[in-house]
Amino acid sequence: MKCNENNYIQRLQRQKEDALEFIVDKYLPLMKGIAYKILSPLQNDGIIEECVNDIFLSIWNHSKKFQGDAIDFRKWICAIAKFKAIDYYRRTSNGKEFSRDIIEETVEKSAEDELVILEDKTELIRLINQLEPVDRKIFIMKFYLGLKTEDISKKLGLTESAISNRIYRGKKKLHTKAANLDFGGSLV
Repeated sequence: MKCNENNYIQRLQRQKEDALEFIVDKYLPLMKGIAYKILSPLQNDGIIEECVNDIFLSIWNHSKKFQGDAIDFRKWICAIAKFKAIDYYRRTSNGKEFSRDIIEETVEKSAEDELVILEDKTELIRLINQLEPVDRKIFIMKFYLGLKTEDISKKLGLTESAISNRIYRGKKKLHTKAANLDFGGSLV
């Protein structure tokens, strides 16, 4: 039996090499895009390629843990790609941009551990996506990529004060929306 759109997940979980080839062909541009978006500030194409290879290796090694359909699979591998790229960024930049995560870095978290956390925050991500585009970018840079307010300010051409105010107002909006959804206000 040959790997196709209908059976690639099952074949991957059975460690069939044609399934790995299929997902590489199907998802390579997406995985490269995610890795590039996070790692491009390092200006090192070799790191990006190494990260992409590591992403596919992780997908292969942990495929048996995946449960769901093709849409869930895409989300799952995107999350793996994101967290692998963040891990690479942290290692390569010696944690300069992620100083608030020093304690977390000592307890190494794998992409799979981060996935569990991500799944618990699906509703928070949905709420963040409801923010204005600039605020959404700020939240992603601050809380997902761990950038400093100063760096976000430079990237977006806003003052540090404006960034801080937007974070404050955004948190208030998220707390209000979360309270309406019975989150208990324990966001961000």
